[in-house]
Amino acid sequence: MAPQRVLVTAGANGIGRAIAEAFAADGARVHIVDIDAAAVDKATAGTESITGSVADVSDPAAVAALFTDVAAHLGGLDVLVNNAGIAGPTQPVEEYDQRAWKAVVDVNLTGTFLVTQQAIPLLKESPQASIIVMSSIAGRFGYPNRVAYSTTKWGLVGFTKTLSLELGSHGITANAIHPGAVQGPRIEQVMAGRAEVSGRTVEEETRLALTNQAINRFVDPADIAALALFLAGPHGRSISGQSFPIDGDSKAAQ
Repeated sequence: MAPQRVLVTAGANGIGRAIAEAFAADGARVHIVDIDAAAVDKATAGTESITGSVADVSDPAAVAALFTDVAAHLGGLDVLVNNAGIAGPTQPVEEYDQRAWKAVVDVNLTGTFLVTQQAIPLLKESPQASIIVMSSIAGRFGYPNRVAYSTTKWGLVGFTKTLSLELGSHGITANAIHPGAVQGPRIEQVMAGRAEVSGRTVEEETRLALTNQAINRFVDPADIAALALFLAGPHGRSISGQSFPIDGDSKAAQ
């Protein structure tokens, strides 16, 4: 079988980079897009299996240009991983900045829509196509003081289900992944910020956060990548329209 051709949005850092590298290690040809030019350069350096573009997925013109790059580098598309998203501020609804609301919706929902819309014609030409949408634990639970983030992550679940129903007749699967707190610099910064506010140590804040989970460790990005690889692989062809939490059995979004 020919190598998979994979597009990963926000693929230069964190979960996106772990997914891109996992597909590449499995023999796929991967194209990443990210707004961070330096990170794109770093992620694509020294490898022919990962290429990259710099673009803002919320910009329709930039997304159109991205797919010119996808055609040039991949010549088609088998897997789309919609990973791009921003968190927005931490504010209660009554104080939430309206410009911040629009920015989160523009990237998390509209950006995912724009990329997917451009990808669908290419995916229809693939003999084994998959769409993976990165939601969040915030797409399973309410998330106090993170209204835009939670709303968009819930919206992506409906988006994914709709894609499954529309595209199933073309053999295209669509599934959502819901990561919890993920190992790495971002969660370390969150714990440090909480410790600064509370007066507790970072270790104490980390223990408190993990009491929310049945499995007392943060999620390894490689585990999320492995799930994406499975869903897009030959054993995932009958799995579509589903949501997959990968959060240590979390009881709430914190």
